[in-house]
Amino acid sequence: HVCILSPLCFLPVFICSYMFLAPVFGYLGDRYNRKYIMSGGITFWSLVTLASSYTPKEHFWALLLTRGLVGVGEASYSTIAPTIIADLYVKSKRTNMLSIFYFAIPVGSGLGYIVGSQVSSRAKDWHWALRVTPGLGLIAVLLLLFVVKEPKRGAVEARPENRLHQTSWLADLRDLSKNRSFMLSTFGFTAVAFVTGSLALWAPTFLFRAAVFNGERAPCMEAHCESSDSLIFGAITCVTGVLGVASGVQVSRQLRKKTARADPLVCAAGLLLCAPFLYLAIMFAQASTVATYVFIFFGETFLSMNWAIVADILLYVVVPTRRSTAEALQIVVSHLLGDAGSPYLIGVISDSLRKNDSFLWQFRSLQFSMLLCAFVAVVGGAFFLGTAVYIERDRERAENYAPTGETPLCVVLAADWR
Repeated sequence: HVCILSPLCFLPVFICSYMFLAPVFGYLGDRYNRKYIMSGGITFWSLVTLASSYTPKEHFWALLLTRGLVGVGEASYSTIAPTIIADLYVKSKRTNMLSIFYFAIPVGSGLGYIVGSQVSSRAKDWHWALRVTPGLGLIAVLLLLFVVKEPKRGAVEARPENRLHQTSWLADLRDLSKNRSFMLSTFGFTAVAFVTGSLALWAPTFLFRAAVFNGERAPCMEAHCESSDSLIFGAITCVTGVLGVASGVQVSRQLRKKTARADPLVCAAGLLLCAPFLYLAIMFAQASTVATYVFIFFGETFLSMNWAIVADILLYVVVPTRRSTAEALQIVVSHLLGDAGSPYLIGVISDSLRKNDSFLWQFRSLQFSMLLCAFVAVVGGAFFLGTAVYIERDRERAENYAPTGETPLCVVLAADWR
């Protein structure tokens, strides 16, 4: 049953459902009532999460299926929610609201480590870790249905949707592929996802192996050896997520007074500053656990500076009627090339470098393989520097967008459903 406890068993299933469904929800989100779509997705997500905790041991396929179906809720919410924020706020206020929204990613991930590890440890049963979040999902659905109002697309930007004709999905994809700021920032964000996914899976294991290598911890062959490391790493992820998102937004706001290229430059700086701290964290692990945690703290803070800003870039370089599709495309690319394969790649490299099964080589091989994260962070920074070259042109193009001669799709039914 080791596979049941390993994220690598569920990651391909979840990522596949997430990536394949994101374009579907992106298409629907650009054409129909968004809060109903999100409510349905979160309700489904809550139900399958709860159901997965009751699957019997002899039906492992059912556990894989239900965990894979979690991607339905993830795809519905992550592709549509930022576009609603974009239609409620503009300029600096939009950036502030996006920063609050994107606090949820690092903070939620960190709380997942803390709550999941503690609940499963105290209940002596990992199933209970999956029974906490469905209740939170129900609260989210009720708030969506009774508090959130569906805004008109583009209305807050003085561009009502009756002037923004919706084009075919293929036309939307063609336009997005030609939008250099969108594509380059998407590749930059893919680097963020690559590093985040690698750290999420391997950091607690790496920290535990470093402690064993240093003689600070005794070797452990049980299932929950890294529970304390997961707790500390989760706490660091929560704190650095808040600090990183908030500081990124504040630095970008101040830099915008001097240059219109502030957003991609801040994103580039975040990744380029993250790289050396990740390198130091990985290399100092053999000498000092405290120093490793300190370097991880600074590295994750700089890494988290990108979350809200990347979303803001997408929203102002893409016209309102294509934003959900753009969100979906960014999700597909960033997960397909990022965190969908990065944990597996780190593991494969680690296994290929390991000369034997000693504790020394278990630590060393993982240490060397995780250096890839620092390299990818530098590559991501380069993509954001490329984004800065085209950002002004693409933003002006989106703000002055005028429908072409292409025959628009019939949107009467969509309008009725709203």
